Amino acid sequence: MAIIAFPSSKVGDYLTIQWYPGHMAKAKRQMIEKIKLIDVVIELVDARIPFSSRNPLIDDIAANKPRLLILNKTDMADGQLTAEWINYFKDKGYSAHAVNAQTGKGSENISEWVHELTAAKREKVESKGFRARADRALIIGIPNVGKSTLINRLAKRKIAKIGDRPGVTKGQQWIKVGKTMELLDTPGILWPKFEDPEVGLKLAATGAIKDELIDFQDVAVYLLKVLMVRYPHALKERYGLAEISYEGNEPAIEEIVALFDAIGKKRGCVIGGGNIDYDRTAELVIREFRTQKLGKLTLESPEETL
Repeated sequence: MAIIAFPSSKVGDYLTIQWYPGHMAKAKRQMIEKIKLIDVVIELVDARIPFSSRNPLIDDIAANKPRLLILNKTDMADGQLTAEWINYFKDKGYSAHAVNAQTGKGSENISEWVHELTAAKREKVESKGFRARADRALIIGIPNVGKSTLINRLAKRKIAKIGDRPGVTKGQQWIKVGKTMELLDTPGILWPKFEDPEVGLKLAATGAIKDELIDFQDVAVYLLKVLMVRYPHALKERYGLAEISYEGNEPAIEEIVALFDAIGKKRGCVIGGGNIDYDRTAELVIREFRTQKLGKLTLESPEETL
């Protein structure tokens, strides 16, 4: 339903987004049960939100297992910031790398990266006169991060069901990757409560949360706020705007709404009386962000974690 008066009481205080269906709780329990069988945990994150797409529950699940951190969807992210995030995670002690599961760029090295992390364990086994088995890796990540696409790429055949929406993978399965690695696939899991509401908004913007469960207007307004600061040129170019400006350190809600109005008018999202159709405008902004119509964008930087 179209809204002809922007709900200003709402956009200034974004709704808290939560999503933790039953299959996620079950998946977490199963992963904890099977972690003793695992040599390496492959954690897949979204290169557009590398920090916000890291599930804090993984630290509990992974225990003391070696961690390979993979930034996926690099084709959609700001290349300079992706490089900064890789360095950030390496400084934290992770084996961190960027891949594009869609094209396969970088994915051909994953078995090698896992093998490097199991070297000490393998040498210990072989020193006792035994032959080391194939590496066993648990691959884990939030919904819609590209996990199924990556698994199919690694296995060189279609095994995992692929979808452009969260919640496609429902169960666990072992998958052989050549002769050197076995992968345990798991459903994408979120965590019960987002302590920072902006994390929920970033996850919603990138498609990690089912669209039926989010308020598009809240998400679009937050997204525009971030883009006004980080990528004003992208907004100007895409929507044919003369200027993107705001006073102070960050845009005020009135300035974001003014931009929202300008985009709605430029793209013909209007209803009777020339009023802006905020539902259509919100969906437009989110869809064009997700489909790279606005360019390669990253919504957070390492400096924000300091």
